[in-house]
Amino acid sequence: MSFLLRFSGPALALGGVLIVVTVSFGAGIGAPYLLGVALVVLGLVGQIVSARRQRPRRQVEPLRIGVPVTGRWRGLNSPASTVPSHTHALAQTYALDITHEPEGAPPRSMDWLWPPMRRPEGFPSFGRPVLAPFDGVVVEARGSSRDHLTRLSPWGLIVMVLESFVRGLGTPHHLLGNYVLLRAEADDSGLDRPVVAVLAHLRRGSLRVVPGERVRAGQQLGECGNSGNSSDPHVHFQLMDGTDITTAHGLPFEWEYVTEEGQPRHGVPANEELFTAET
Repeated sequence: MSFLLRFSGPALALGGVLIVVTVSFGAGIGAPYLLGVALVVLGLVGQIVSARRQRPRRQVEPLRIGVPVTGRWRGLNSPASTVPSHTHALAQTYALDITHEPEGAPPRSMDWLWPPMRRPEGFPSFGRPVLAPFDGVVVEARGSSRDHLTRLSPWGLIVMVLESFVRGLGTPHHLLGNYVLLRAEADDSGLDRPVVAVLAHLRRGSLRVVPGERVRAGQQLGECGNSGNSSDPHVHFQLMDGTDITTAHGLPFEWEYVTEEGQPRHGVPANEELFTAET
């Protein structure tokens, strides 16, 4: 079943192409058109089934890990506000996005009129160090995807929606961009499967680790970028219970951080909550 579900994206794409081509050339409702419809239906069903299969199977206590950044950041798309925070697909049930916002920097906001897109180098998050949240072994690492222009305007969001659909038809790295998958060196959680961290949307050419390398908590893995399915430079972080992001299940986690009011806290920041990594 898992093998067939992997082809749901390509089936959806091929079906869409067949429908568009047959309609464009006025071929009518023939075999190619019906095949296209069938592939689209199978692709959609496959993606729905795949996401449902990745729902967490049982409740587990959040795993306490290190914060993968330093400095002052803002939480986005947080599991502290909504679960799933993103979607169950690709083990993103408890995923969290964070963007760097140093003292005095303007808050992240939309470019409603101009410019339609901006270079990522102008954002505080771009180039910030991304750190290992625990001792572990690098399972996968990719660092060759480009850092694209931002998508923080109405036109940019339209482009991003179209991009997201196309990226979702391919393999997960099209969505993650540059990323590191880090498997915990030791599993003290009581789970019967590994604990794997995903750190995504990293800057092209910034990775400092390779697959198979052992790293220590706090060691720099790369830098924040704007690769993959990203509107603006930020770090996408999640935990999962396996090394295959297409079949694993998301795991909850918690950090030690300091709120904007100076209060120490265990957990994850909520949507739009400012926090500073506890050192």
